[in-house]
Amino acid sequence: MTEASDRHIADSHELIRVVGARENNLKNVDVEIPKRRLTVFTGVSGSGKSSLVFGTIANESQRLINETYPTFVQQFMGQLNRPEVDALENVSPAIIVDQERMGANSRSTVGTATDAHAMLRILFSRIGQPHVGSPQAFSFNIPSVSGAGAVTMEKGGKTVKERRSFEITGGMCPACEGLGERSDVDTAELFDETKSLAEGAMTVPGYNVDGWMVRIFTESGFLDPNKPIKDYTEQERADFLYKEPTKVKLQNINMTYEGLIPKITKSVLQKDRDALQPHVRAFVERAVKFMPCPECGGTRLNDGARSSKIKGVNIADAAAMQITDLAAWLRTVDDPSVAPLMRGLQDAIDSFVDIGLGYLSLDRSSGTLSGGEAQRTKMIRHLGSALTDITYVFDEPTAGLHPHDIQRMNALLKLLRDKGNTVLVVEHKPEVIEIADHVVDLGPGAGRAGGEIQYTGDVAGLRSSGTLTGRHLDHRATLKNSTRTAKRHLQIRGATQHNLKNVDVDIPLGVLTVVTGVAGSGKSSLIHGNVPAFDDVVVVDQAPIKGSRRSSPATYTGLLDTIRAAFAKTNGVKPGLFSANSEGACIACKGLGVIITTLGFTQTVETLCEVCDGSGFSDDVLEYTLEGKNIAEVLAMSVVEASEFVQGVKGMASAQTTLARMIDVGIGYITLGQALNTLSGGERQRLKLAISMAKKGAIYVLDEPTTGLHLADVDNMLGMLDRLVDAGNSVIVIEHHQAVMAHADWIIDIGPGAGHDGGSIVFEGTPANLVGESKTLTAQHLKAYVGA
Repeated sequence: MTEASDRHIADSHELIRVVGARENNLKNVDVEIPKRRLTVFTGVSGSGKSSLVFGTIANESQRLINETYPTFVQQFMGQLNRPEVDALENVSPAIIVDQERMGANSRSTVGTATDAHAMLRILFSRIGQPHVGSPQAFSFNIPSVSGAGAVTMEKGGKTVKERRSFEITGGMCPACEGLGERSDVDTAELFDETKSLAEGAMTVPGYNVDGWMVRIFTESGFLDPNKPIKDYTEQERADFLYKEPTKVKLQNINMTYEGLIPKITKSVLQKDRDALQPHVRAFVERAVKFMPCPECGGTRLNDGARSSKIKGVNIADAAAMQITDLAAWLRTVDDPSVAPLMRGLQDAIDSFVDIGLGYLSLDRSSGTLSGGEAQRTKMIRHLGSALTDITYVFDEPTAGLHPHDIQRMNALLKLLRDKGNTVLVVEHKPEVIEIADHVVDLGPGAGRAGGEIQYTGDVAGLRSSGTLTGRHLDHRATLKNSTRTAKRHLQIRGATQHNLKNVDVDIPLGVLTVVTGVAGSGKSSLIHGNVPAFDDVVVVDQAPIKGSRRSSPATYTGLLDTIRAAFAKTNGVKPGLFSANSEGACIACKGLGVIITTLGFTQTVETLCEVCDGSGFSDDVLEYTLEGKNIAEVLAMSVVEASEFVQGVKGMASAQTTLARMIDVGIGYITLGQALNTLSGGERQRLKLAISMAKKGAIYVLDEPTTGLHLADVDNMLGMLDRLVDAGNSVIVIEHHQAVMAHADWIIDIGPGAGHDGGSIVFEGTPANLVGESKTLTAQHLKAYVGA
C-alpha cells in the first residue's frame, strides 16, 4: 500500500476499534481493524476467530441496525443479544455471508432464493407467446383460483359493500401443488395387517397403542380395534386409510378423525425431509416413493405457464438449463421492449458463472446446496449492489472449492473491497491469507488456551512473526515415498446420478482414497450416491446435529451416562440427580444455567442464573463429588482436561477411549458441556467421526474433513486418517486440500469441468502419477503445491 493509504488507515475514523471483547473465550481483546480493506482472521480451530468477527463485530452491527426500526417491526425480527465487549467504535452496517445451509423449504429453489426466477417470470409475462398473464402466472407457488367476495368502498359519501367476483391466475401445477413431485405410500410400511390396532399394528413413528394418534382410530367408532387389518371390510379399509376429516368426540373432547394416508401426508410427508428427525426421515424414505409429477413432468408449472414460449423455450425449460447455457440463451433474446430487464437478468445470471456456480440450474432445490455453494449463492445479490462502505463478513468462503476455484473467489473478495467495502474473512487457506491487506492472528491455542491476539499486520510480518500460523504459512506436504496396495475393490458400475456420465470405477479398499475435482464435477454424486449402498459404510458429514440447546458433546457421545453412573456409584445416589435435564436441575432456571427474559419487542435477555451460578444444577447435587470435583466442574472441563481427570477413576475405561478419540480428531479443546449448536460444521464432523471410530473393517466416507482446520492441524488429521487405515479400515475422502491429495494412496479425479462439462473420471492412480503424467486441473495445482 502507498504512503497515502497508510495515512488513510491511520485516521482513527478509518479503523474499527474493539475494546475489551470477552465473548466466549476472548480474553479482554483490544484490536483495531482497517476499514475498506481485506482483513483475514486466522488461528487454530477454537482460537476465538468467530467469537471476534461474528459474535462481536457483526452481531453488534446488526443489533444496532435492528434498533433503528420501529418497535412494531422489531417484534417480528430475530432478537440479538449485546455481545460481551466494553466498546465497539466506527462499525459500518454488516452483511454476514456464512455457510449455513439455505432454507430447505421444498418450494425454495436457486432461482427463487436469488430473485433470478422473479426476473425470468417478468420476462416471459412481457414477451412470451402466447401471452398468458402477469408474472404470477409463471410462479409455481401461486395457484389459479376464482371466487367472489365483499369489497368495502365509498360511494355517494357512504360506505357500502359490494360483492365482486375475482380470479387469480397463478402458475402452480394443480396436481402436485407446485412441488414437482408426487408420492406413493407403501402401506406395508405403515402397519402390520396381520395385527389389530389394539395389538400395535401401526408402525408409523409416534403412533403408539396408548397414544392419542392411535386412540383416535381405535375409539372413533369407525373401526373395530380388535380386528386384524387384513380382515377389514371394504368400507372399514376406506375409513381407515382415506376417510375425509370428520368430527368425533373422544372422552368428551372434540377431535377430528381423518384417514391414515392424508393424516401422515400432512403431518410428515409434506414437511421438509431434511428437517425431520433421523428416525422419521428414515421412515419416510422407506414408506414413500417420490417421482416426478405426471401432470407437469416435474416442472411444478401448469399447462398455461408451460405453453408460453420465447424462441421455442418455455420458462420451465429455461429454469432447467445449466446456468452457463441459460446465460448463452439469454444473449439470443433481443427485444428492445425489455432491454433494461434483460440487462439486470443477464448480470444476475453472469454472476453465477463468475462465482463458480455456472453448473447449477435455477430449478435446483436450495436445500440440496452444500454449505459452500449456499455461501456463494448468497454472495450473488451483493456483487452487483450499488451499496458501498458495507462490512462484508465471510466464514471460510473457500470451503468446498478446488484450488482452481479459489483464485476466482479471491478475485470476488478483492472486487468487494475495491468497491469501498470492508471485507472480513475467517479463513485457513494460505491462498486467501496471501491476498490480505491486513491479518489478525488469534491463539495461541484453542478454547481456554486461546482468545488472545497473537499478531496484527501485513502478510510479510505474519511470516516472520513466529506464531503458529506464521510458521505454517509456507508449510507444504510432500508426496509419499510409497503407497499402500488395495486389498480389494468396491465396484461402481454405470453411475448416472445428476451429471455422472455412466461412470464405471473401482474404488480401492484398505487404503486412503481421495476423490477430487472442481466444484460441481460430480464427486458427491459419485460417492454419496453409490457408496452408502454397500455394507459397513460409515458416512461422516458436516450436517447439523439434531438436538436442543441442552444437547452437548457429553450427551451426544454418551459420556454423560458414564460420568453420571460414576458419580452415582461413588455417592450412593441415583444417576438422575446428575442430569440438568432431570432430577438434578436447578429449580430457578430449570437446568439451563441462565434466566431468559422476554422484553416484548426488544431483545430477549439471558442472565446468569444467580441461584446455581450458571451450572444448571441444584445446590444439593453440587455437594456430591467425584475425585474432588462436582458434576458442574467436570462438564466445564475441556476434552483434554477430562481425559486426564478420568484416568484415576474406576469404571471410566469407555469414557477414556471416547475422549482419546475426540483428542485424536482435533477437538480436544471443546468442553464437555458446550452446546452443540455452537460447534462449526468441521467440529460437528470431527465429533461424529470420534464416536464412529470404534468400528473395524469399515468403509469411512469423509466429506472435506479439513474444513475449519488450521494449517498446523492438517498434519494431525492426516495422521488420524492413517491410523484409521492401519487399523484395517478403508477411508474415502472427498477433499480439495492439496496436503490430503499428496498424502493419499490413490486419487480419483472427476471432471474435467463442472455440471455437464464434468461427470467423468479424468484420472485414477497414485498422487505421484497424477503429478507426473496427468494434465488435469487438479494435477496442475498439486504439481505447483509440491514443487514438482
